[in-house]
Amino acid sequence: MTSTRFILTTLFLAAASLIFVHFNLHRFDGRIITNLSDIDTSEWARPRVAVVFGASVFSNGELSPVLEDRVDTAIKLYQAKKVDRILVSGDNRHPSYNEPRAMQEYLISHAIASKDVIVDNSGRSTYETCLRAKEVFGLKRVVLVSQSYHLSRALYIANELGLDAVGMAGDLRVEPQIDYQNFREWAAEIKAFMNIHLISPNADIRDRSPIR
Repeated sequence: MTSTRFILTTLFLAAASLIFVHFNLHRFDGRIITNLSDIDTSEWARPRVAVVFGASVFSNGELSPVLEDRVDTAIKLYQAKKVDRILVSGDNRHPSYNEPRAMQEYLISHAIASKDVIVDNSGRSTYETCLRAKEVFGLKRVVLVSQSYHLSRALYIANELGLDAVGMAGDLRVEPQIDYQNFREWAAEIKAFMNIHLISPNADIRDRSPIR
């Protein structure tokens, strides 16, 4: 009986912790914008920057559907003059795999001025991308670009790190694995909460290069 009570208590506390973390991370959901016309950056200090989070790139260099939707959303922001620069951040730790370069090439091929595309080669996690946006690139206000399921966590991390961030949802198509992504986000939310409040993982912030 004692062991059963202990197991039930443990399960209850674990479930309560998960619920607490989940609702705490979703405090910034009101900053997720789904319609381009609803985002107002007219009074922001220049340059106004969109931060695009990396995702999978195919072996031939093409963007995965998830990443293509994010970059296409950033293009719409730029073309609508909501932002002046686009910061592409992702993983390039292997010579044959480079998310930021693939995003950069895609943007330039879609008539985005090369001088307005900023590359962050060390954004290997949502936490690192947000921290480097603030510490390396000197940003204070940003538009984060990703899918809605990811933006809750990204906005939580960014705002907790001291950025004044809003999110532009790049939900341009229905993802076939959306249930998997939502399940994965629960685990990622726990990691994000721990990174902010317990761990504060190291990130490379030596190469300071403020965006002007």
